[in-house]
Amino acid sequence: MSIDIMIEDMAKDAKAAARLLRKIERDTKDAALRLMADRLLQRKKDIVRENKKDLALAEEKGLTSAMIDRLTLDDKTIRSMAEGLREIAVLSDPVGEVTGMWKRPNGLMVGRVRIPLGVIGFIYESRPNVTVDAASLCLKSGNAVILKGGSEAINSNLILEKILKESLEETGLPQNAIQVVPSTDRKAVRILLGLEDYVDIIIPRGGEGLIRFVAEHSRIPVLKHYKGVCHIYVDEFADMVTASDVCFNAKVQRPGVCNAMETMLVHDKIAGDFLPLIGKRLREAGVEIRGCPKTLSLIPQAVPAEEADWAAEFLDLILAVKIVSSMDEALDHIDKYGSDHTEAIITKDYERSMKFLREVDSSVVLVNASTRFNDGNQLGLGAEIGINTSKLHAFGPMGLEELTTTKFIVYGNGQVRS
Repeated sequence: MSIDIMIEDMAKDAKAAARLLRKIERDTKDAALRLMADRLLQRKKDIVRENKKDLALAEEKGLTSAMIDRLTLDDKTIRSMAEGLREIAVLSDPVGEVTGMWKRPNGLMVGRVRIPLGVIGFIYESRPNVTVDAASLCLKSGNAVILKGGSEAINSNLILEKILKESLEETGLPQNAIQVVPSTDRKAVRILLGLEDYVDIIIPRGGEGLIRFVAEHSRIPVLKHYKGVCHIYVDEFADMVTASDVCFNAKVQRPGVCNAMETMLVHDKIAGDFLPLIGKRLREAGVEIRGCPKTLSLIPQAVPAEEADWAAEFLDLILAVKIVSSMDEALDHIDKYGSDHTEAIITKDYERSMKFLREVDSSVVLVNASTRFNDGNQLGLGAEIGINTSKLHAFGPMGLEELTTTKFIVYGNGQVRS
């Protein structure tokens, strides 16, 4: 069978499965998720065996230690996947929720109800645990999913698919609700991106290059997350201890993630006191500071920032720092160089915090808190499939509710339009 036919058949099967899922009650979906958790733990040896095949190939190819770490499935990772499944099972099911109902003058009752998106194409890199995360979120929200993982995780993804499918079958759910593309051929992605008759939405998760490739070649709507150029603006009315703790956490706790702070903007009225304080703390943690000319005068160990640094997602212990003369200058900088991901203000002034919340156009905007909180679990969604930095149809972390849309329902008693 050619890869074109294989991918199209998978998409047709997913569409048929999605139709069946629309009828499934929450109890059945939750039972399947709990069974998946049990089966993962029971089949740990099988999972580790297949994962070792991927790890051996990764070492042969010379992948970095960081990439090999993301690829590894060990006892701790498998237990974490099982716990994640059980956590999703206890979350509220958004499908069928009536979000509004109103009566028209002619007596019609009009409402809106949550429904699944349908068939989701999920394209991702490296981490095989994402296979289980994405599959479980899609199942709970009533969606069928086609998973195209990276070639480096093919054996791991296929054993995980087998276990998940067995659990679907045992609970009476359509096995084709969860499918992993069994090919490492890059052509598979292009084929999937052209199947708009069967696939309703594409969600890419990975590096900026992958996401731009998907967005440029897809004939299907794409939920995009290009990069996280996240800012913290330290206002002239900031508490310096709060600002130091929040900025340090946002940069240092996990510098390689998309919600880490990449640029710190500091009002010039507080810069003279604040920058030497935070500069020393950041340098002791191994952070390289790339500053504007004014910053260099206050942190002599900093290096001059280049134009490209203001729009950079460093994903490392590197921080761009700029002194601004006003909040409006900070807002202009964020508007010019930001990626609509996450921004924060540190201030004790209520009116200025409200202005920042109103005028910053990013998916999550915080007051006196670390950018690291832009995360589905941290925001109370329970779990997320990714962070969408485009505004259609969801903006920010995508939990179960964001994996649904709404349709109108209308109750009448014989009304006709005149």
